[in-house]
Amino acid sequence: MTRVDASPYFVGDVEMLVDGSGLSAEQGWIEVESPRDGSIIGRVPRGGDAEVAAAVAAARGAFREWRDRPSRERGKIISDIATALVAELEHLARISSLENGNALRTQTRGEAAFLVDCFRYFGGLAQEAKGETIPIRQDVLDYSRREPLGVVGAIIPWNAPLMLAAVKIAPALVMGNTMVMKVAEDAPFAVLELSRICQRFLPPGVLNIVTGYGREAGEALTSHPDVAKLSFTGSTGVGRRVMEKGAERIVPVSLELGGKSPQIVFPDADEDWVVQGVIAGMRFFRQGQSCTAGSRLFVHRDIFESFTEKLVAELTELKVGDPLDETSDMGSIVNQSQYDKICAYIEDGLQQPGARLLAGGVPGPEDPRLSIRPTVIAGVDNSWRLAREEIFGPVVVVIPWSAEDEVVEMANDSHYGLAAFIWSKGLGQAVRTAHRVEAGWVQVNQGGGQALGQSYGGYKQSGIGREFSLEGMVESYTQQKHVSVNLAH
Repeated sequence: MTRVDASPYFVGDVEMLVDGSGLSAEQGWIEVESPRDGSIIGRVPRGGDAEVAAAVAAARGAFREWRDRPSRERGKIISDIATALVAELEHLARISSLENGNALRTQTRGEAAFLVDCFRYFGGLAQEAKGETIPIRQDVLDYSRREPLGVVGAIIPWNAPLMLAAVKIAPALVMGNTMVMKVAEDAPFAVLELSRICQRFLPPGVLNIVTGYGREAGEALTSHPDVAKLSFTGSTGVGRRVMEKGAERIVPVSLELGGKSPQIVFPDADEDWVVQGVIAGMRFFRQGQSCTAGSRLFVHRDIFESFTEKLVAELTELKVGDPLDETSDMGSIVNQSQYDKICAYIEDGLQQPGARLLAGGVPGPEDPRLSIRPTVIAGVDNSWRLAREEIFGPVVVVIPWSAEDEVVEMANDSHYGLAAFIWSKGLGQAVRTAHRVEAGWVQVNQGGGQALGQSYGGYKQSGIGREFSLEGMVESYTQQKHVSVNLAH
């Protein structure tokens, strides 16, 4: 792969990784466009049935030997990958910014650094898939053990590809599974480069990366009879399709899906540090392109005007520009289709009676390519599309509230339940509210991203299963076997 830290920015043609080697596709190539300037930065194979079948066959062929390796040895290999990644982080971060538009300084450098922590964390947990003994009868030894599932079929989106790839690859492989991962056609290069670093240490076939469109490569992967587990991160709509395919063959499915996360600001939280936390929780530094984005902001009526003034003042200071520019706080929307979708949501919301644009709005000709400034819309009712549907862009709606019961009811009035953020100096009311909000991950007085060790996942239509933790690794990537031994013979 051509390095991208020199001008002009170009990655080139990059093959899939199958059975330890590069693989092209019978159907040709997919051009990958950089959102920063619209240039074609390279091509990846347009994989389909044949290429997915080859990848699954390679993973199945490698499974038994990989499964039977001592768990400590598997863990050391994953930890060795972490060490090797240290020297590659800037390279990986720049590729990621180039292909998906996330700002290098505020987003992709941190995401790349997460790779090292992730592989080290799960590598250190290799011997923690423990069973237990059960004292049922004196003359029978009853015990359980955790065993790998087999070939894991994983699918990830484009918004945080390095992080999302790592939290599937590392725990699945540590537990003795092999993997075929389908990456997003909009942002394939960083994960392909990550896989080639991994391949320096892994036996051929343990990790395979395929590229292509969802309706071709994705469908082929979710339908393949030799895939023993499906792990998907992406939209709720596609997640339903993945679950349908898993149900056809009765295979376990993990889904991390969309969100419309509430942020609740209590009247004692009219502070600058809360404003900064709300901005982080809204994921503005990723252009709002995050499933955990706190895009429904509920502000108490007593502080509504003063808090929104502070928020708008801070947001107008953020620089939106070239994702590879060190001065940019926010980068580009990933592609034209997503950009048009976000603009349509803004236009629709502003046409509703009572809507007030406090910041941002539909971009003008003076704005950078595929860039949308942080947008704040007040006067929104919780029943509007703008407040109910996942926009996946830098758009936050601000809704006033008066009573705790009222705001909890509005926060829970959603078919999503991924994340929530509570802001208050009164820890009693904050924790009480956190317990009442229907979300799989609730943060109190902080707006950061997921941390290794926490069980991350959603309620309702935001998903099934957990990631980022020991229990998530064990539950997602092993199955339990019970053994009964008659001691009388």
